[in-house]
Amino acid sequence: MLSPAPVRLLSTLSKRKMSSPPKDITIIGGGIIGCCTAYFLTRHPSYSPETHRITLLEASTSNAGGRTPDSITDPATLADPETASKRNPAHDGIAGGASGKAGGLLALWAFPQSIVPLSFKLHDELAKEYGGDKRWGYRRCYASQIDCQARLPPGFSSNGTNGKDTGETDPVSSGAEHGSKGLHKDHKKEIKALQKLGAPEDLDWLDTEEALTAYEGMGTPENTAQVHPELFTRSMAQLAEEKGVKIVTGARVTSINKTADGKSVESVTYEKDGKEERLPTTDCVVAAGPWTRRLLPEIPVTAARAHSVVIKTPKPVSAYALFTSIMLPVGFPTPTPKDSRGAPGAQRPLRGQQIVEPEIYARPDGTAYACGPTDDIVELPQTTAEVEVDVARCEDIIYQVGGISDDLGKDGQVLAKQACYLPQGGPYIGPVGHTKGLVVAAGHTCWGIQNAPATGKLVSEIILDGKPKSARLGGCDPSLVL
Repeated sequence: MLSPAPVRLLSTLSKRKMSSPPKDITIIGGGIIGCCTAYFLTRHPSYSPETHRITLLEASTSNAGGRTPDSITDPATLADPETASKRNPAHDGIAGGASGKAGGLLALWAFPQSIVPLSFKLHDELAKEYGGDKRWGYRRCYASQIDCQARLPPGFSSNGTNGKDTGETDPVSSGAEHGSKGLHKDHKKEIKALQKLGAPEDLDWLDTEEALTAYEGMGTPENTAQVHPELFTRSMAQLAEEKGVKIVTGARVTSINKTADGKSVESVTYEKDGKEERLPTTDCVVAAGPWTRRLLPEIPVTAARAHSVVIKTPKPVSAYALFTSIMLPVGFPTPTPKDSRGAPGAQRPLRGQQIVEPEIYARPDGTAYACGPTDDIVELPQTTAEVEVDVARCEDIIYQVGGISDDLGKDGQVLAKQACYLPQGGPYIGPVGHTKGLVVAAGHTCWGIQNAPATGKLVSEIILDGKPKSARLGGCDPSLVL
């Protein structure tokens, strides 16, 4: 028999849930932000599946978009088969964009600082509650900045011709400002400011004796961690669904409809299987990443395409995220220019040196993830399923990381060549204008995986409490740009 105190507590919680008005909540977007929002809505103290209907709409029905046909299709097969997030065919399309193809770096030194501490803490709590170390590859790690000199790959020579005299001259780059910038460039120091230090002993998968010219630590396991973003997103979707969220893939939203007086959200219209559907909605969360502006033109979220590769290493590599500056020597394959389409195998040898900045993330599943710079040569497609991969840009990354590590080069196996569109310009989290029930959660830049839990929790509070409680929105408040 329960004592009086627990009985009173249960009664209070029951009354609180009953007093919460019925809501039809629609989340647009099946990426990390939308799935975390669905999860935290179902964990809010006021949530009741009897009074709150939550539907998550994802436009795509496939995760194959943005990957070459020979790429691995399910990263869970590399993790612990007993505990990793199992693939649910009904969820195909979830994490089909950047949420499935990002690096997955988490850091207390990320931005914006108004929500970073909350999100980093929530990541740790979620991992402890659900076994995230095995389920989605959560672990603490180091982050470092390195300055390297690449070796020439097989088949290329230092005479800069590769056996063919093209008669063309490549621009000579004497500094990183003329090369390709990494995604987290705002956290990097100038090369000249790097300390001339040796690398830690456990960074044995980098060719430190031949390639490394400078090393400096940026983050430690006290303030830096990582997840596998696709497995984390899929887990959040599954955990939300278990508590009553309805997930509908292949549902491309075409309009958010308002009441006759224009003051409130009334419904959402979407297309599925060639038919138009209308979903009654009291609260609409637009978490469509780079596609957000197609529904909310007033929110200045832009898109940039980024390429990455996943490489299986001959042995598990130590937990480091590396922000590189790699000097490519004369004769190295010329990186694909940002404003041009590349052709696989058509790289010309450099006539001069050039600095590039790929980022490398060692993962606990026996792989390493490496990404290159963004480009804007191909416009944002209709859904994640139509994202094009420029194989030459993936080859650039493979050449460059292989030039400083045999484990990533001649001894490694490329498992995936992929591309996605990163949302830029935000993040924007909160009510949109004066329309009751309309909320945006988008534009999270390269820190979307890091800041997704805090975003989901804050949006749940905005919808069910009327305001954010766990952190200040600060510069994330969309009212600052509207």
